Amino acid sequence: MMRALALILLATPALGSEDIPDQYPASLLYAKPVEVIPHVFTATGATAPPTYENAGHNNNLSFIVTGDGVIVINGSASFLLARALHEEIKAVTDQPVRLVIDENGQGHAMLGNSYWAALGVPVLAHEEAAAEFDETADQALIALRGYARENAEGTTIAPPTETFTDTKTITMGEVTVQVLHLGPAHSPGDTQVWIPQWGMMIAGDIAFHERMPPIFEGTCTSCWIETWDTAFAPLNPTYVIPGHGHPTNLAQVTRHTRDYVADLREKIAAHIAAGGDLAGAYYVDQSRWQHLDTFEDLATKNAGVVFSEMEFE
Repeated sequence: MMRALALILLATPALGSEDIPDQYPASLLYAKPVEVIPHVFTATGATAPPTYENAGHNNNLSFIVTGDGVIVINGSASFLLARALHEEIKAVTDQPVRLVIDENGQGHAMLGNSYWAALGVPVLAHEEAAAEFDETADQALIALRGYARENAEGTTIAPPTETFTDTKTITMGEVTVQVLHLGPAHSPGDTQVWIPQWGMMIAGDIAFHERMPPIFEGTCTSCWIETWDTAFAPLNPTYVIPGHGHPTNLAQVTRHTRDYVADLREKIAAHIAAGGDLAGAYYVDQSRWQHLDTFEDLATKNAGVVFSEMEFE
């Protein structure tokens, strides 16, 4: 029954969200949390960049109702956004939030830690994600105040209270959760939350759906593909909640993430082999991916970053 319900959900066409400023006007959240499979909920963020209209909710904020407490995945982008998520959790269950897991060190994953810290909830992150947040939190908070304005109220810098290195197993209630760092991918300390008994992967930013992945300076794209092929895909999850975009399956996030990165690397490799320079790299053909949200914002930037990465490989 669980699998049938989820397949019905995942077969439903997702609303393109880049042009929709807010899908849930009753809340600061961009979208109302939905139950993807029994006991696992996610509030899908906008696929657009963070704006005043989406209050910085442009990544997925998920939670697991375990029977003996709630595990939240992502502290969120601000104190008020975390509070809005908590209100939705309390509408679903009386179980207390016992743990927050941050999927990476970016502001939209960690700045909302300040809300959970005020409640005394422990926050777990990978050690590299915690280090990244320590270096970038001040700038992230300034950026939040710039676009979110009054919706940044109450947000302070609250680092994770606990870190892990490779894997941490948590048993809570009737659920065993594996918190994983499978290897280098999108950003330092990318974290996956894997529930083997349900075939559910809350993937974080190793996986994107419906929007083009941004490639950062310092991202090792060959490492991302290797991590995907040797560690992520072999787990063969039935259900995937990506870092961005609606819940889906492994085949779809493979197409929108791994296959995109591999295709761009192939195009840049051919450009370099033909004697091409950085200026020309911006124009390699990425039309195969123009249906993805944020294509106009990211395609040429990504090409330039990958050229700089591959030029001396």
